[in-house]
Amino acid sequence: MRLKNTVRVVLFLLVLSMLMFFFREYLQGGIFGFLSLLITLSVIFIGFVIFLENRHPTQTITWLVVLGSFPLVGFFFYLLFGRNYRKEKMYRKKYFLDKQAFLTVEGENDPRSEEKLGLMAEHQARLFTLAQKLGNSPISFDTATKVLTNGEETFHHILEQLNKARHHIHIEYYIVRDDRIGQEIKEILINQAAQGVKVRFLYDAVGSWKLSKKYIDDLKNAGIETVCFGPVKLPFLNNKFNFRNHRKIIVIDGMIGFVGGLNIGDEYLGRNDTYGFWRDTHLMLRGEAVRSLQLIFLQDWYYMTNHSFLTAEYLSPQIDEKNHGGVQLIAGGPDNEWSVIKNIFFSMITSAKVSVWIASPYFIPDEDIFSALKVAALSGIDVRLLVPNRPDKRIVFHASRSYFPELLEAGVKVYEYERGFMHSKIVIVDHELASIGTSNMDMRSFHLNFEVNAFLFRTKSTQKLVAEYINDLEYAKQLDLTSFRKRHIGLRLIESTARLLSPLL
Repeated sequence: MRLKNTVRVVLFLLVLSMLMFFFREYLQGGIFGFLSLLITLSVIFIGFVIFLENRHPTQTITWLVVLGSFPLVGFFFYLLFGRNYRKEKMYRKKYFLDKQAFLTVEGENDPRSEEKLGLMAEHQARLFTLAQKLGNSPISFDTATKVLTNGEETFHHILEQLNKARHHIHIEYYIVRDDRIGQEIKEILINQAAQGVKVRFLYDAVGSWKLSKKYIDDLKNAGIETVCFGPVKLPFLNNKFNFRNHRKIIVIDGMIGFVGGLNIGDEYLGRNDTYGFWRDTHLMLRGEAVRSLQLIFLQDWYYMTNHSFLTAEYLSPQIDEKNHGGVQLIAGGPDNEWSVIKNIFFSMITSAKVSVWIASPYFIPDEDIFSALKVAALSGIDVRLLVPNRPDKRIVFHASRSYFPELLEAGVKVYEYERGFMHSKIVIVDHELASIGTSNMDMRSFHLNFEVNAFLFRTKSTQKLVAEYINDLEYAKQLDLTSFRKRHIGLRLIESTARLLSPLL
């Protein structure tokens, strides 16, 4: 190993010497000449790396255009958002550990699940089989689910169940705020820890960058194990900055679970004047599938701490729920080369017989999903897309709207929600299959973030999602292709520019 490193250093010095010789005119220009040389070489090197990564051609061309047109800005933008060349190396270990944990805990397929899959239509059974193979998670038919609408109902149930915990509480969130609801949850966790309940708290370094040190110290001083996912000290030099844990998970005593779109913060309760009413959807689970949610948390915890808790006290609760329809928890992330959640969405769309209804706050699809939606609509499928009519991330908002003309031309019905900010992340197919979770319909969720979604089949919750979607359309404006084409040329230029950058977002 030392010899290899020595050879690398020698080769690097030789190459550097040759470059300094060929570019000696730059160096004669003093510090500015040297910086120009450095930036030029860096851009050339980055372009070479991008080619070697074999990215999608659209993404490759976009990066090269940005680097060629704006070398300095593009250079730093790439350092911050574009580096994927170590992704597989960084997360390969996590992928294999997660898969081994799944095989250890779940073992062979449950014959009852195989029997239930046999009762589904062939295309539906294939979907859940695909999800199990890609996501390492079985389908459960012994799990009760409850759709929680918006922040008030969601946090009412979360606080209620946290207070009922007797053995352990596991919390994993992208955003945690030190505000009113954040304080309420903190106080409950501290009180429960004082009563002997084991509490583990995992938060994302970037999503929760505003979380105060005092908040964390209060948790730790109460004996709560608190871990930061993907800490970043120097973002421009840290390859992990771009891969964030976007999951929202709560597991209580291994029997109750929560997953969905709501982070921990007052804005998710509509208490922020900027956003106003916040439309969101969460899911509460009770029963067998909570074990899959628990396993996802424990795998993430192990990845950050090297402490494993794959034991019966966390993974073998008493189950008394029977025959509630199919529920499957799927984790997606940069540790899985299959872009698992995106491919399940793709399968849902392409196998639809009647309808595909989608709600997403951010809509930046890759070409596969974009084409699937258009083809489905052209085939006579009732395809609907519900998005916000106001931005919380302006460039993403404009990029999203650039896709609408093609969708409208294909027959997709596009609606903009006007009552407040639409943050639900929902997919409903044929009024029988549904997805609810943390994944947006965008490339970041598909390829970069750690996400988790619940996929439902013929549950009462599926019908509740259908009813809520129909109700949401009452507060939405359907876009008209003719009118949409008449928007101001300046706005269309902004949208086109944002779309050009969308493969980088």
